[in-house]
Amino acid sequence: MNPERYSRQTLFKPIGKHGQEKLKQSRVLVVGAGALGTSISEMLVRAGVGHLTIIDRDYVDWSNLQRQHLYTENDAKHHLPKAIAAERRLKEVNSEVFVRGVIADLDHLMIEEQCQAVDLIIDATDNFETRMLINDSAQKYKVPWIYGGCVGSTGVTFTFVPDQTPCLACLLEAMPLGGETCDTVGIISPTVQYVTTHQATEALKLLVQDNSSLRTTLLFFDLWNNEQSAIDVSSMKKTNCPSCGEAPSYPYLKGEQQTKTAILCGRDSVQIRPPRPVKLNLEALAERLSVLKGKIKANPYLINFEIDGYRLVIFQDGRTLVHGTKDIALSKTLYNRYVGG
Repeated sequence: MNPERYSRQTLFKPIGKHGQEKLKQSRVLVVGAGALGTSISEMLVRAGVGHLTIIDRDYVDWSNLQRQHLYTENDAKHHLPKAIAAERRLKEVNSEVFVRGVIADLDHLMIEEQCQAVDLIIDATDNFETRMLINDSAQKYKVPWIYGGCVGSTGVTFTFVPDQTPCLACLLEAMPLGGETCDTVGIISPTVQYVTTHQATEALKLLVQDNSSLRTTLLFFDLWNNEQSAIDVSSMKKTNCPSCGEAPSYPYLKGEQQTKTAILCGRDSVQIRPPRPVKLNLEALAERLSVLKGKIKANPYLINFEIDGYRLVIFQDGRTLVHGTKDIALSKTLYNRYVGG
């Protein structure tokens, strides 16, 4: 190892040489290799985290290049899986770090397996179903994880520490669940960087075991409108929470709370049902989708949205028919992209 590589980082007293050694021995899981995942993975790899696993089910698209810093035009041209493209680039950034990209749609079995082998989980996903899988597994195996989400010019982040903070299930009422996505309302790159700056800083604190310096509030911001708030959510920890309460049942690890998918018999289509009851505002969703390059028809009961050779029929209860594919993973990607997780 080049002794100069981390010299500026070890000069920072809260880390120092002792903390740098802890970083080298640490194992981190990043779930998602989109804007958040690529940014925070690069920061952690450059910081000298010893072992990084990054899981993603998607491939590189031209629209990703505006904000997903690890990818190139060549990656988009060849539709390279994000996990593979990220792994290749990160190994070039720091050959001393063990980096493993996994092409997968994270499920309850995989997250439990991964959770038992890591010191920290970074949320870089685009849907709450996956976050609830992370949350339940992190609570069960006592692994801290750092939530992050952003859209437009707004973002939110929080550090979950089992047995100390409320968990995501406790905080659901406080989380922004508007259903907006980057594909429907857009996003600016500085929003991503602001979220991942906080996530990466919290990650370093946890990995060098400086827990007393952790942010203990839910951070919400809107960069474009110059707004920021830090919300104390400590009182929201619930003793009867099914994920972190006195008698946890970890419902999302049972598979019962996952999105229900089925390939429709005799049709090139997949039906998707949300994991919990919802009532979509079809008028608002249709307005968001109308700015995209697809074709949209709507009535009081459903939205018919065609884009890139696929057709999504979206009902008010969240049930969606994805026509033009039998690929369940792709259908879930399209669902999360346009309907919102």
